[in-house]
Amino acid sequence: MRIVDPMLQELEHEMGSTRKLLERVPDNALDFKPHEKSMPLGRLAGHITEMLDWAVDIVKSDGMDMDPTKYKPFAPKSQKELLAAFDKSLAAARTAMQGAGNDVLMQPWTFKVMGKQVFQLPKAAVLRTWVFNHIIHHRGQLGVYLRLKNVPLPQTYGPSADEQGM
Repeated sequence: MRIVDPMLQELEHEMGSTRKLLERVPDNALDFKPHEKSMPLGRLAGHITEMLDWAVDIVKSDGMDMDPTKYKPFAPKSQKELLAAFDKSLAAARTAMQGAGNDVLMQPWTFKVMGKQVFQLPKAAVLRTWVFNHIIHHRGQLGVYLRLKNVPLPQTYGPSADEQGM
């Protein structure tokens, strides 16, 4: 069995739930911040989307050395732009992962910031933690933002209170 096969199933399941939540992002709330230290709703939704691009980089490279001064975060101007970017990034992540054999996924991948190593893990572990789990974490945050804006939440792992009419 290929390591990537159950990961692809998880990708499809989790990103289906993620897209349903992104479909609820209202254009008129992209600048909303629940706290002064929070990122704006649109930027948070953009961050969720851009993490799928990282899956391609993880499969195709040996690591990343991030320079925060050169980082250009994705902050969509509309829900339409957000969903188009999400769909494109998901397709690219899926394609990259489908082509990755066990030999590739067991290779080490290193994350650095300005030359200083933060972690090194097998690519399969980086995909699970730094992409999948990271997206799920921020998806939970996005759900709170949307709740604060009185946006009905979709089902994720079971019916939501909004879908049950509670």
